[in-house]
Amino acid sequence: MTSPLVDWPRPHYVKGGKNPFVFYVVYGWVDIDRPFSRSAYRSRGLPDGIDLTGYGPTVQPMVVSQFRTGYGWGRLVAQDPDLAAVVAAQDFCLVIRGDVADPPSLSYFRDLIGLLTFCLDAGGVAIYDPQILKWWSPADWRTHAFGVGHCTPRHHVVTFVSPEKDGTAWFHTRGMRKFGRPDVSIHNVRPEHRPAIIDLVNRFIDLLAFGGRVPDGQPIRMSTLPQGMTCWQRGSEDDPDFNNEHIEILWPDAGEARGS
Repeated sequence: MTSPLVDWPRPHYVKGGKNPFVFYVVYGWVDIDRPFSRSAYRSRGLPDGIDLTGYGPTVQPMVVSQFRTGYGWGRLVAQDPDLAAVVAAQDFCLVIRGDVADPPSLSYFRDLIGLLTFCLDAGGVAIYDPQILKWWSPADWRTHAFGVGHCTPRHHVVTFVSPEKDGTAWFHTRGMRKFGRPDVSIHNVRPEHRPAIIDLVNRFIDLLAFGGRVPDGQPIRMSTLPQGMTCWQRGSEDDPDFNNEHIEILWPDAGEARGS
């Protein structure tokens, strides 16, 4: 008798969010006909609403090449040239993508992580997450995605820090769309506020990934930040900075920007 899978709860879930959209690419020839163990991979397999499509030398080979360009690829080449060389030698990939109807738990993500781990064990050499522009080595994936045994949203969302004028910085996330929730953006962060903003962004990642929603005008209440900061929904999935909607967190003196 197969043991039941442990549910991944979504304790802050509020109905009415967007559908999670997931998008991963596994490089290497994967033996998808290999027996799949639900218990070993803690997964029911491909979640409903998600498609798995293979590409290779005789099936739209341009798809295999298209992810080996741009920012994410350039960063891999610079940071892990050995893995980049392995990926560059591949002429097969699997694309796993689709959306899930606003789920009250994160078990779809549990299933997806198990399936991707199976793909690595069945011949995959690397996983690319286009939503956060990150390449995962098999060891990194097994340690930080599958090995933890529960959902760790901060491992699947990236926070970029971009310099702005007068020594301030723009903190902005990517990857929240895989949880069906908006990303987070905070402009004009002064150096003295950076530690508190990092804490704030991490809190928002967890709150939103675990199902929370943030209404327009929601105030920020943290003793380490000025009073009067507020949250406002912005953007769309066509926004290239996020490929997602986002929550713009405004400083108290930026109230006039609320309607922008």
